[in-house]
Amino acid sequence: MKKSVTKNYLYNVFYEILVIILPILTTPYVSRVLGAQGIGIYSYTISITTYFILFGSLGIALYAKREIAYVQDDTLKRSKIFWEIILLRFITLGISLLIFYFTYASHGAYQMYYKILILEILANALDVSPFFQGMEEFKKIIGRNLIVKLISVISIFLFIKTENDVNTYLLIYALSTLIGNVSLWLYLPKYIKKIPLKKLNFKKHLKPIIILFIPQIATQIYTVLDKTMIGSLIYDKKEVGFYEQSQKIVKLILTIVTSLGTVMLPRIANKFANGKKEEIEKDVFRSMNFVYFLSIPMAFGLIAVAKTFIPLFLGDGFEKSIAITAAISPILLLIGMSNVIGTQFLLPTKRQKEYTLSVIFGALTNLILNFALIPIYKSVGASIATVIAEMVVTLSQIFYIRKIFNVKKMLFLIKNYLISGIIMLGITLLVLLLPINSQIILLLIQGLVGVISYFGILLLLKDEFLKYIIKRAKSIIKK
Repeated sequence: MKKSVTKNYLYNVFYEILVIILPILTTPYVSRVLGAQGIGIYSYTISITTYFILFGSLGIALYAKREIAYVQDDTLKRSKIFWEIILLRFITLGISLLIFYFTYASHGAYQMYYKILILEILANALDVSPFFQGMEEFKKIIGRNLIVKLISVISIFLFIKTENDVNTYLLIYALSTLIGNVSLWLYLPKYIKKIPLKKLNFKKHLKPIIILFIPQIATQIYTVLDKTMIGSLIYDKKEVGFYEQSQKIVKLILTIVTSLGTVMLPRIANKFANGKKEEIEKDVFRSMNFVYFLSIPMAFGLIAVAKTFIPLFLGDGFEKSIAITAAISPILLLIGMSNVIGTQFLLPTKRQKEYTLSVIFGALTNLILNFALIPIYKSVGASIATVIAEMVVTLSQIFYIRKIFNVKKMLFLIKNYLISGIIMLGITLLVLLLPINSQIILLLIQGLVGVISYFGILLLLKDEFLKYIIKRAKSIIKK
């Protein structure tokens, strides 16, 4: 069942973008209609709901993807694993849903919003996309999302009209996830068989699931807890809104960088199961080169255009998001690197202990810095804490692989992209000095100058990876 990594990467980039394309495409409109306060309430309530989804899911999605990848060519084995894992998740998320209802959805100022978000918990219980990711069938996932997301985008423009429509916005968000996840079940009969309940063994999955669950709890501390802590430590929910919108912009770009990890996890897991160590090393180095190639110009580019782009994209009232976006942009490189080492190598090769420890170190760093920085610097402080936490995760993982890979060689791959990125940053910032009144034209010139300068310098440096990308692109076009 040999799949094309290039095609699956492109499929997965498209899929990951579709997952967040509703809020991204509608962000300029929603920001202006709901305002920072409405966006803050939306983000805060979702952050609370995410914890119940996290604890109810127990890290099953990541585990399922890996386990299915190990047996993707055996129909009986993959069917058995699928039913064991999905039924186990039904039970755990069912318990989580009950607790969520009685602690948040049944009372309180935001109970109406939490009742709507019950649909989000149900949607996660029915999510079978990890199965198709483990099977390396990324095209299937894209197909089910396309129509649902388009309908969602249309719905937002039709039904979100005033600052009081936060509940409607949440309903569209939750329903789109639920309908998309349910529709993917239509593809399952082709890939799995029915297994008698008495032949299923749930118990054997609990220990490895919990082992993978621990790092996911830690990860949530610096991906979701930031918003919760801003909303709790700072009375003004606008600060959550500023942070939320900046995160959306950075995460859309991050999707392009980290989507390769989703594709490579099942691929490397399959190679690990078959003892192909040399091929794994080659894949890891190529993935790291890819991360450098993409993340550095994206991070520097975001810093350069933030002052021009944010007011155009988010509208009036979100000026603070300029500083937040610039401050948080280094995570594009840091998360990209940890995605290669952690998601693409440590997890599929059953080095969960090292992965878990690295994430726990990052989570503790983030938690401590959040308490120290948020009361003083508010949402900007949370951004700084996130960057430092991601740096701790990446450095920890580099330490753990130092005896497995040539780390010096791996890090030295960054040289050409760092040189090109720094020069590109300088040139694009100089564009801001031009006497141009139109912000749109200024942004377009910045983008054009940035792309030409970055790739132009790489060509002058005769970068080998750029040559490889051009060669691959030509071969795909010919096909």
